[in-house]
Amino acid sequence: MILFLDIVSFLIEWAYAFVFFFMLLAFLPTRKNRLIRVLAFFGCSLFSHMVIYSNDLPNLAGALIVFTIDILIFHKGRWMEKLTAVLVFYPPVIAVNYLMLDVSSRLFFLATGAPGTPSSDTWTPKMYLISTAVHTFALLLRLLFWLLSWWFLRKYLRQTSLNLTNKMWSIVDALMLSPFVAIFTIIYFMPESPVIVYPICATSIFSGFGCIYLASYICNSMQTAYHAQELEMKEAYYKEQIKNETQVRSIYHDLKNHLLILEAQAGNKQEVQTSIQELQSQIQEYEFYQHTGNEFLDIILRDKAKAALERQIDFSAVISFEDTDFIDPLDISTIFGNALDNAMEACARLPKEERLITVKANRIRDFLIINVENSTAPDSSASGTFSGKTTKKDTFLHGFGLPNIKNAVEHYHGQCNVKFENETFTLKIMIPIPS
Repeated sequence: MILFLDIVSFLIEWAYAFVFFFMLLAFLPTRKNRLIRVLAFFGCSLFSHMVIYSNDLPNLAGALIVFTIDILIFHKGRWMEKLTAVLVFYPPVIAVNYLMLDVSSRLFFLATGAPGTPSSDTWTPKMYLISTAVHTFALLLRLLFWLLSWWFLRKYLRQTSLNLTNKMWSIVDALMLSPFVAIFTIIYFMPESPVIVYPICATSIFSGFGCIYLASYICNSMQTAYHAQELEMKEAYYKEQIKNETQVRSIYHDLKNHLLILEAQAGNKQEVQTSIQELQSQIQEYEFYQHTGNEFLDIILRDKAKAALERQIDFSAVISFEDTDFIDPLDISTIFGNALDNAMEACARLPKEERLITVKANRIRDFLIINVENSTAPDSSASGTFSGKTTKKDTFLHGFGLPNIKNAVEHYHGQCNVKFENETFTLKIMIPIPS
């Protein structure tokens, strides 16, 4: 029976190591190398399995050193992110390991009355069996704790690591210093009543996980407020643009015809010819007309085409957007506005002759298919997922382009995919059309 419990304990310990490792990966990914990932896992498991006793400076310091080295060598990220990972995960791991060992041993000795040091002379076979069973049960509770923690924090861990700025990282680090110092000192300088340690351990666990949730909540709140403000401004702007669109088109066509007549009558008069050419160049921005079947999208495309012209980007669009009344105008703005802004940002870093953006959208059976392609630099990369990363300096305000597109598309049960191939970045969107 003891052998069976030892095997179960072994399996539980490695299951716990995997859970904690993947929890850490969600917050701070490893470098892109299989060997490095394997080494990172073993370094992480060595830290997570560290046995912590009272007044145990070697193991307290050893766990900190092992975990810090593992984070610095094998994981990606800025030094602020790595420091935060140590401050966030060290206290709860140490606290849980200490509580598991201390509480289980106290319960065992209280229930059996066994002497402190196990030996064949003083411990009966039943005591050995009970000790092994209690240890296995404690390991199982620890595994369940980390599984629940992973389930609760899984969406906050990656979101926090993607969206925090350096200033916000420093705030989180400052908050986490308290539980970090508390758990280290309270276990090392053990008070006369060890039970006093338990509330400190509990608050260290709560503080570590609470900081992750709080940081994610702040990011979401600021992102939502910024996005709402942006959408309100866009809505007001596009409503005003729609009112003027018909009048602008009428003036454009009349003015273009008048200029052609004047040019024919001007003959060789250089000054008149120059004036006419200047006027033609000024109204050239209105040359791009798209009749997509959606007035709101027409305005968006015209504005983006104007911006592309100013940046000397070759812009083309072939779009049929009928039967799309089910899509909210603000979601149309989110999808096309962010996609084209990202495409123009990528093209702007290329030579003029290589700048190209192509937009296609049409209905194929019961799906609306949208494709946005743009040329991009050879050293660019895409993972096929919405990572939320950006090349812009203001990462907090500008890092939400692709995630916002994804959220808007998923609102209509659609799917998004990105692909980087042959120096071309492609965003493909599929939205089912309601019957």
